[in-house]
Amino acid sequence: MTKRLEWLDAMRGLTMILVVAYHVAQMSFGVNERTSTSLPFLVLFRMPLFFFVSGFLAYKANFEWTWPNALRLTWKKTKIQVLPTVVFMCVFIILRRPEFWASFEYCMKSPTKGGYWFTWVLLHMFVIYYIACLLQQWISSKWLNGKYPHSVIWVLFGVSLIVYETLYLPDVTFHKDLFFRYSSLTKTMNFLPFFLFGNLVHRYWEQAQKVADSSWFYPILTLVAFVACADIFRWHFLRFEWTNLSRTVAMFSLLTMVVVFFRNYGEWFTHDKPIGRWLQYIGVRTLDIYLLHYILLPKIPEVGKWLNAHHPNFVLEVVVTFASALVVIAFCLLVSQVLRVSPLFRQYLFGRK
Repeated sequence: MTKRLEWLDAMRGLTMILVVAYHVAQMSFGVNERTSTSLPFLVLFRMPLFFFVSGFLAYKANFEWTWPNALRLTWKKTKIQVLPTVVFMCVFIILRRPEFWASFEYCMKSPTKGGYWFTWVLLHMFVIYYIACLLQQWISSKWLNGKYPHSVIWVLFGVSLIVYETLYLPDVTFHKDLFFRYSSLTKTMNFLPFFLFGNLVHRYWEQAQKVADSSWFYPILTLVAFVACADIFRWHFLRFEWTNLSRTVAMFSLLTMVVVFFRNYGEWFTHDKPIGRWLQYIGVRTLDIYLLHYILLPKIPEVGKWLNAHHPNFVLEVVVTFASALVVIAFCLLVSQVLRVSPLFRQYLFGRK
């Protein structure tokens, strides 16, 4: 697939808006996820969508998987994922946190890295994926004679789902060790299945489109998503060891619904349409926005109190948080554009030459 999918960039733009809106609600307004009517639902597919797109784009059909090529890719991703994150995390601490060194140490020891965990965790996923591709190349050439070219990714996807489910088992605590906390590997285990799911969808893109276009797929998918969400928020039929099953099903089904929607209405999200043009612009600047938005988030707890006074109101929460997120994103893009005047900043802060 050589042609860039415009709807995919637009979908990534929507996902970035969801991320900023979530942080606006929590960090700017002080809205509690336990009492919110929108956050618990939106969080089900917010980050999974981001990692789905990353996994989708990671697959290169004609790429030659050799150690030199894999190391070259790893070094390229490391420069993009690590240096900008550390720089902006330090700027965030200087501007928004007291006692720099104490705050820096706290962030580095935290799985969320003070909010800057995404790029670090994405680097984990790229490294795991590159190793899997090298292993696939070796196994295919040595034993499979080119057959089953995606078998290792399928196995890794299955293992990642099993590991993900163990994170919510009460008797399994290995992921709470200091190593997993400091390295953010717990976050990696939380979202690796969605990265691999996106990668597999791209590998079977022709077949996936045929399934998505069938008359039965979307209705069944919608029903599954509704039942899973109903169990999460209302019924609570599944408990104890099974409690995460509904959440997992809801995350995958809602994620897939969004992907099918954007692909089906792809003509809405081209550069010729205003909404497509703006969503794509946000979509190709997600790194800039992600790195800057924590620094630019306002503190307006009065809005949170007002939303709580009008609780529950899903539409009201979404409109207020999304409108505020768009303002924050506009300022992020403005600051990004100012910084990109320097070729040095453009290359080393945002990974663009």
